[in-house]
Amino acid sequence: MTGATAGGLIQPVILSGGSGTRLWPLSREAWPKQFIQLTADRSLLQLTAMRVADPGRFLPPIVVCNAEHRFLVAEQLRQIGIEPAATVLEPVARNTAPAVAAGALLAASTQPKRLILVLPSDHAIRQPDEFRAAIDAGVAAAAGGRLVTFGIKPTSPETGYGYIEIGEAIDDVPGVHAVARFIEKPDAHRARQFVDSGRHFWNGGIFLMRADTWLEELKRFEPAIMKHCAAAVATARRDLDFTRLHDDAFGQSPAKSIDYAVMEHTARAAVVPVDMGWSDVGSWEALRLQGVADANGNVAVGDVLSEDTRGCYMRADAGVMVATLGIEDLIIVATGDAVLVTHRDRSQDVKRIVEKLKASGRSESTTHLRVFRPWGYYETIGTGDRHQVKHISVLPGRSLSLQKHHKRAEHWVVVRGVARVTRGNDMFELYENQSTYIPLGTKHRLENPGTEPLHLIEVQSGSYLGEDDIVRFEDNYGRS
Repeated sequence: MTGATAGGLIQPVILSGGSGTRLWPLSREAWPKQFIQLTADRSLLQLTAMRVADPGRFLPPIVVCNAEHRFLVAEQLRQIGIEPAATVLEPVARNTAPAVAAGALLAASTQPKRLILVLPSDHAIRQPDEFRAAIDAGVAAAAGGRLVTFGIKPTSPETGYGYIEIGEAIDDVPGVHAVARFIEKPDAHRARQFVDSGRHFWNGGIFLMRADTWLEELKRFEPAIMKHCAAAVATARRDLDFTRLHDDAFGQSPAKSIDYAVMEHTARAAVVPVDMGWSDVGSWEALRLQGVADANGNVAVGDVLSEDTRGCYMRADAGVMVATLGIEDLIIVATGDAVLVTHRDRSQDVKRIVEKLKASGRSESTTHLRVFRPWGYYETIGTGDRHQVKHISVLPGRSLSLQKHHKRAEHWVVVRGVARVTRGNDMFELYENQSTYIPLGTKHRLENPGTEPLHLIEVQSGSYLGEDDIVRFEDNYGRS
């Protein structure tokens, strides 16, 4: 494939709005699975962006994400040297059809016939060459007005995926078929029939189409989505490096998936069958199948010690050790504040645990001990009566807001790097093993003027230690 399609280079639209509840306790609302290094030394989002980092084929991506994740997206793309064409912020979750509509409207604003490639940010593909070949196969059909999806060759009778039944081959477009029908997640018996038929493929949720074609079909089948998304894009505002969709307009859009909104109804649907080592990484069992097993069928990640253990997936977060003895077919995942143990057959049901955590108001459903911020991160080391200890890391050239607290004082001890401190009317620098005290109610700011990350220990003391005890006066990230 070259860039010489009807709309020029292809515009990737990466969808990064998922929460990944079935991969709890590693994936959480504030740090979902697309931002985690699950299958390689890069996150799923980074791997997705790198697959389309080819200036001869693709434009820089449009990323559509939860507004709360905007700085995570920006930092992870910065780490791999990719500057997106736009990072579009969803004020509320409205499923994939409105998200794609926003991306397509932006792409169409510069070239109505632009081909867009819709990519979930949280899927794994082991064979990127096959992925690119499938995109090549679908270009002509998409440029001709088809809505092309990619059917994944099934490797097992999976009941957790939807299926696509392929129809007749499309004339003059080798490797592309009409879609006979989309099928919801089947039971085990039907899934086995689908695999044996050779005409049924997993629905991988990847789409290639002209922006104007998608918007025409969306207007035909879901005019309310089209109306409200068009209004949300037309009244979007710039927020630092982000495009923030209008809250009310986007919030009024019906929440529907691409399949429900358009693909199951349109006569223009086409499918490219492909075997590219795809997984939606939608459960711990799916992740186990992506891993390299030992002679006993175990996949171990992190500090794991196993004896007389078979067919298990075991994962230990940094600073945690997992030891097993005399067990089979279990999923064991340990983080600093939670441990999950379940049978492999029940890994799709982990979201039930998350629902219970949310219902009881527990923070483990939302955040980790390490919480990421646009300037770096903080990690809770210990808590007690009227005190809390945190490890704070500030990226080079970044700074926290100018702020104060009503109910706590803070002690800072520099462990590594250089800290520039504003305390009241004073400004000074601290180096390794130096410390300072921030009295209750004093305006203060922490900055990293150096070229390496700053690490310090913060000891908070006071009557209330919650993160909402903060008054911001100045902030580089639009939070004041």
